[in-house]
Amino acid sequence: MAATLLRIHPDNPPQNRIQQAVDIIRNGGLVIYPTDTIYGLGCDIHNAKAVEKLCRLKGIQPDKANLSFICSDLSHITDYANGITTPVYKVLKKALPGPFTFIFEASTKAPRYGGAKRKTVGIRVPDNQICIQLVQGLGNPIVSTSIRDDDEILEYSTDPDLIFEKYRPLVDLVIDGGYGNNIASTVVDCTNEDFEIIRQGAGDIEQYL
Repeated sequence: MAATLLRIHPDNPPQNRIQQAVDIIRNGGLVIYPTDTIYGLGCDIHNAKAVEKLCRLKGIQPDKANLSFICSDLSHITDYANGITTPVYKVLKKALPGPFTFIFEASTKAPRYGGAKRKTVGIRVPDNQICIQLVQGLGNPIVSTSIRDDDEILEYSTDPDLIFEKYRPLVDLVIDGGYGNNIASTVVDCTNEDFEIIRQGAGDIEQYL
């Protein structure tokens, strides 16, 4: 397996290129793609084999993996998350799409990987047209994790050509949507309705509370 490098314009993604990427994801492929923060590594949420492959690549156990679900809007969120009250939903509506990962209690519909029942899920709705259109084309969320750089200065890879060079033998597709950022999303725990910041990243949740 050797990856394809697919250049997609970040503001006006051509539909034929989005479809090409969607077909690869639907067929169990691993895809590296841009978000509104750093580049992510993802696959179809419903394809357990692809998720196992993703976890192997990251060196993590599927049942212990803290993988985020990339959604195109808020409509999918209640499928996978419990305990979204009206006040919490109002904050989500203001903050998304944006550079946040919101942690919720997992619903019974949240996929089980490695046979273990999930306690929590991380939900992302990135402010990135490529990302949003991939999920819309697929018809369900993408499981996602960040790709970290071995470089001590640069924690995350930002150059799509360098990402392609490094991951070419390991994934099926690298989408070049321009340079990424090297600051990850802000992770916010909503399981107790108090918007506790687990990791401060690119997003400032205070302005939406």
